[in-house]
Amino acid sequence: MHDLVSRIRRLAPSCGPVRLVGVDGHAGSGKSTFAGRLADALDGAPVLRLDDIASHEELFGWTGRLLSQVIGPLGRGEQASYTPYDWRARAFGPPRPLPSAPVVVVEGVGAGRRALRPYLALLLWMELPAEASWSRGRARDGEEQRDFWDGWVGAERRHFADDPSRPFADRLVRECDKGYEVLPGPAGAADPNPSVTHGDGSSATC
Repeated sequence: MHDLVSRIRRLAPSCGPVRLVGVDGHAGSGKSTFAGRLADALDGAPVLRLDDIASHEELFGWTGRLLSQVIGPLGRGEQASYTPYDWRARAFGPPRPLPSAPVVVVEGVGAGRRALRPYLALLLWMELPAEASWSRGRARDGEEQRDFWDGWVGAERRHFADDPSRPFADRLVRECDKGYEVLPGPAGAADPNPSVTHGDGSSATC
């Protein structure tokens, strides 16, 4: 991820002193794993998982909460604090700090929604088709979450139909046998210096 990390570090701050990097994609596309590896490569950059901001009642209606608890404070150069949602208890927990760091990674379905794009320095999209992503997510979560997934698929379809993220992605990230392939996205197709293909320390084959 060397070239991608170098590019992110060269970006201008997008939310106060912070460079917000969004990692979007379909549920089950590998966003959490990639965001974690990207954060590690960025010397432990904080990661905000949108699963902590959403809830059963507001699968996608969480924009106001994110803006007030996270975007607003970071934009003022302050430490943010949000109340993570417990999906089993169906309740929000105690406040959790999110420090104002040079780079903060925002990961989850909807990270590239129109209300957040003005605050993003870079938007990455996990390039895995919806059906393949959902199948992988269902297999990961097991029978216990079958009813949730039945409802989620329809909600995600409606969200992306109304507020798509992929057309605005600066880079597409494709998971490979070894690492990831980072390609110019629809919004970055005209970039004269696009990121090239890289794996995690080794050549990647897709």
